[in-house]
Parts: sequence; C-alpha cells; structure tokens
Amino acid sequence: MMKKFITVAVLVCVAGLASAQKKKAIFVIIDGVSKDVLEKVSTPNMHAIAKEGALLSAFQGGEKGGFNQTPTISAPGYNNVITGVWFHKHNVPDNDIAAPNYHYPTIFRFFEDQYPEKKTAIFSSWEDNRTKLVGEGLAQTGNIKLDHHFDGLELDTVKYPHDRGRKFMSNIDQAVIDDAARAISQDAPDLSWVYLEYTDDMGHMYGDSEQFYDAVRAADRRVGQLWEAIKQRKEKYKEDWLIVITTDHGRDPQKGKDHGGQSDRERASWIVTNAKPLNTYAKQAQQVAVVDILPTIARFVDVKLSADQQRELDGVPLIGKVSLSNPVAIKADNKISLSWKAADTEGKVKVWLAATNNFKETGKPDNYKLIGEVPVKDGKFDIDLSRETASDFYKIVLEGKYNTVNRWIINKK
Repeated sequence: MMKKFITVAVLVCVAGLASAQKKKAIFVIIDGVSKDVLEKVSTPNMHAIAKEGALLSAFQGGEKGGFNQTPTISAPGYNNVITGVWFHKHNVPDNDIAAPNYHYPTIFRFFEDQYPEKKTAIFSSWEDNRTKLVGEGLAQTGNIKLDHHFDGLELDTVKYPHDRGRKFMSNIDQAVIDDAARAISQDAPDLSWVYLEYTDDMGHMYGDSEQFYDAVRAADRRVGQLWEAIKQRKEKYKEDWLIVITTDHGRDPQKGKDHGGQSDRERASWIVTNAKPLNTYAKQAQQVAVVDILPTIARFVDVKLSADQQRELDGVPLIGKVSLSNPVAIKADNKISLSWKAADTEGKVKVWLAATNNFKETGKPDNYKLIGEVPVKDGKFDIDLSRETASDFYKIVLEGKYNTVNRWIINKK
C-alpha cells in the first residue's frame, strides 16, 4: 500500500514539473517565399521542425475582394502576423508604414503588458520592424521597450557596404541569425521575432531561378542554427519551446520577380511549426491564415486576452480547443445571414452586433448588443435589421465557448 502511494506521489510530482516548464516562443518571417517554392526547394531544417508539428498551407492578403483585402507587400505582411489583424484594422498598406493604427496591439504589447518581468527580443535585418511596426518607445504603444534588439545593420554601410548583387544582405541575415542563436543559447528570451530579408532580394533580382532557390536554402540553414540552439535549451533546461516560421507574401505567377497583387501565388503563404497537437481547425482547414499566428502564440505563452481584445482579432488559434471558424456575413435588404464552421459541438454561440467602430477610432470598446444565442453546431444565424438602428456599418462578433470571430458589414455609398 505504501509503495503504491509513493508511486502515485512521484507521478503527481512529475506531472507538476512538466506543467511548470518555462514556455518560450519564437517566430520567424522569411521574406517572399511562396508555398510552391518551399515545396520545390530542399529545406531539411524546416521540414525537421514540421515533422514535430506541421507544415500548413496559409494565406496572406486578407480575403480576396473582401473588406479586409490586404496588399501582398512586406510590411503589411509582417504586421498581419504581429497584430493578428488585417490591413483594414492595422492601417499599414505599404512599406512606408506612415500611419499604423496602434490601437491594435502587437503580440509584444500583449505579452509585455501581462508579463513585464519576462524578456522580449527582435533580431531583424530591417530596423523599421522594431521602431515603426512594434513602435518601440512611442507614446501610442505605451512606450513599449524590448529587452534586446539586434537590427539596423542595413544602415551600417561601412561594415556592410552595399553591393549591386546584395551580398551584403546575405551577410546581414547571417549576422542576425548568429546573434539570435547566441541569445537563445545564453539568455533565452521568452518571446522573440527573427526576420530574414535576403530571399526577397534574390526573388526581385532573378525571379524563379537558382539564385533565388539558393537564398531559400541559405534561409533554411539559418533556421537550422536557431533550431539547434532551441533543442539545446530544451535538453539542458527542460524548457518548452514553440517555433513558428512563415512568410510575408508569395511571388507573381509569371516570373516570380514581383508581388503586391492578389494572385493565388502572391497570396500563398505557409506556416512551419513544432506545435502539437494541432486542433481541429488547423487540421481540417484547406488554408489557415497568417493572422492565426498571434492567437496561437498567445495561447502557448498563456497571454490572457480580454473579451474586447478577442472581439478584434481576425485569427483563430491553431492549438487548444476552438469553437468556430470561417465566419461569413451576407447582408440582403434588412437581414444579415451569418454562417460559420463548427470546430467543436460543445456550447453555444453568442451573436453580438455593434454599429460603432470605437476600437479602431479610439481604442475604446464598442457598443455591442446581444442579438441571440444558438448552439455552435447549428452553424448559422440570421439578424433581423428591421429591429435595429439603421446603419451603413455593422460589426458582428460570434463568441463561442473557446474562441471568438468577427465580421464587418460595410455599405459603400
């Protein structure tokens, strides 16, 4: 009897230690690599990571022809990932990053607000990622400050003289990875972003070519450095690491030199991750979205999002339970027909309606009214607008037991 008691106690203790593992997350954006290229070129390191989790087809660019359609350009693509919302909210349509809407926090702000004692880091070949997109030190972002950054090397033309073949950018990417791998090995930031540019440079210069494919292979080797550092940390310190790798846009279908449009190839992104187990949504979706990355990381590192924050996110977590996904809202006359895909039959869906857009304009909550509540398995609901105040704009929120999704109705005059 005593032996059985000791065995149970040991099992409980082991389970407790496992649940107490420090969670660390890192996401990597490799610029301008469409899904077909990732499938064509040998990338053993990314495939080794995917073997632990998955390689998912994903999309950039919002919904083609929809209210949230987003240019397939670099800065909008990065911001889709780090804010979990599309351009119609974050307001970054191009690489100028002239007027970001900082009412939509990045994953770094969510994380820092909840865990100010934990460490954050950016390793990037483009300084604007930190200074403009994350908005470090700006009043609009609450003066967020990252604990470590390694960027701006593109401004050092003495150490990295700019050559026409852009070999300097390959050298910068390598320096970025060297610093990231060192920081992971020594300091292990709790949340990190790594950005690599050279692949896009070769795409623009040569299109679909061996030069471009060689750049993709080089990016994979650099990912391998990160992965090796992470594996060593996991083994030595028993940490629980999430890595997510993606791209900001694909390439044009003709020659692969350009991007920015809404062709399937320009929108064709992907997600490589060691996350497991993936949920029903991630396993069954033909394509997930890059905006799914933020809620996935938030769940992994245990960032609690308020109801108002969840109402604004455009993504769906790839891990943990999910109630619903793929919301559709169609307005005809005085009716909005809603539909969704039920990922879990448990619980109900609360349908909320607002005719305000306070969050986008001021960062304050909107005036939502509870319209109805139906079992999530129903997959549909109709809103009778004849009972509501007439408006050219509506925000609709579908709140399930495990996640929340949203749609906008915009009547263009």
